Amino acid sequence: MEKPIQDFSLHTHSAGFDGRNAPSEMVARACEIGMTSFGISNHFIVHPNITKSRFYPHAVSGGYSAIYSSSFDEAIAKFKPHYEELARLSDACGIKLYRGMELDYFDTPDWMRGVEKVIKTLHPDYIICASHFVEYDGMLCNVHDIANAKHNAYNEMLQLYWEKIGRAAKTGVFNWMAHLDLPKKMLCGSGALWIPFEQKAIDAIAQSKTPIEINTSFYDRNQNQPYPSARILQMAAAANVPVLLSDDAHRAEQIGRHFGRAYDFAKSCGINNFLTVQDAIHSR
Repeated sequence: MEKPIQDFSLHTHSAGFDGRNAPSEMVARACEIGMTSFGISNHFIVHPNITKSRFYPHAVSGGYSAIYSSSFDEAIAKFKPHYEELARLSDACGIKLYRGMELDYFDTPDWMRGVEKVIKTLHPDYIICASHFVEYDGMLCNVHDIANAKHNAYNEMLQLYWEKIGRAAKTGVFNWMAHLDLPKKMLCGSGALWIPFEQKAIDAIAQSKTPIEINTSFYDRNQNQPYPSARILQMAAAANVPVLLSDDAHRAEQIGRHFGRAYDFAKSCGINNFLTVQDAIHSR
């Protein structure tokens, strides 16, 4: 079998959260395709009002409400048995297995204290930054809400999103930043209006020395690009921001998807600073 363009994958999800395959099945697939290191990074989304968000009923109906918690204690209780399972798998599998999490950043007063407790209690090997929600008009709103908002609210929410990305990078909590331009999942924010906001976020990321991922899941939406877009990757290249390839796999067959395609895309945007797995794990 041909060696994969990147022989590790760290942004993945498993059953019990919003993935479809058991951790053991994810690890087996990683071994099958030639990965030498693998990590599972289920969602860790904590906000006291998360169950009141517009999207929460859809999460319940879709069967993945486990990724949302109203308190850090609740989320930690969900992750403890999951991490214990990964520890058992690590002893038995033939590759290096890491325990990660995809942690949503919030500007709540208790957020950083909660994260400190998470790190001390769970000892994750790495933490990926995500921003699936913005707080707008007293509500937690995600990309679906942005897409359906009226013009002024649409622009205000997108501005809040990009400002939040910059602040998240400055916390020093994260090993790398996930799917920077996530709103384009709903085809939001592609206009030239957003270039200064993207640049400001990339500047904050570069100043904080936080890497970013090239997330290949957007290719599966019949698009010719990953997250982030070419123009954002060109900004990252100019600032020498380190990058790694991420498949954001929610199914075993998605592990390593489109890595070669994304690597070529990144090179065409001027990216030359690719992380090793050791760099990614120790980047915070």
